[in-house]
Amino acid sequence: MFIFDEVDKMHPGVIDSIKPYLDYYKKVDGVSYRKAIFIFLSNADEEGIKQTALDFWKKGQDRNEIRLKDMETLLSTTAFKSKKSDIWISSLIEQNMVDFFVPFLPLEYTHVVQCVMAQMKTKGLEPDPEVAHKVASDLDYFPKFERVFSVSGCKTITSRLHYYIHY
Repeated sequence: MFIFDEVDKMHPGVIDSIKPYLDYYKKVDGVSYRKAIFIFLSNADEEGIKQTALDFWKKGQDRNEIRLKDMETLLSTTAFKSKKSDIWISSLIEQNMVDFFVPFLPLEYTHVVQCVMAQMKTKGLEPDPEVAHKVASDLDYFPKFERVFSVSGCKTITSRLHYYIHY
């Protein structure tokens, strides 16, 4: 498994160098890569994903009701046309080298609480729901007044948890 983060910021030459491993060749230099998994992470359409999740919420639908098929067209066309991404993404899509576009949906309050509880356990602490709710409540959410989705997901949980435990 190969994971490439922030691929939308990557120099096109890097992708060009691994393209033979993504293509449908049986072997490259005598080695078969047919079972290799390549994961490319990108924020190229973060806003579109957030908007789709928000649209579902506004219709009274749960975030868990969003299906891959609800997002695939949005993600593939945005990746294809994105100004953030480079021509290489278009090339990968045109050549059908991308099997799935999987969105990372914005996290709701309950997900953030779960992150805090998991982080406590990781740090060898007894999970404390009261502390978890305090940490989760301290984060920014959008839309501003409804506070449905976490702006930063769980990225700042570790440092915030440290603050709540030690102060």
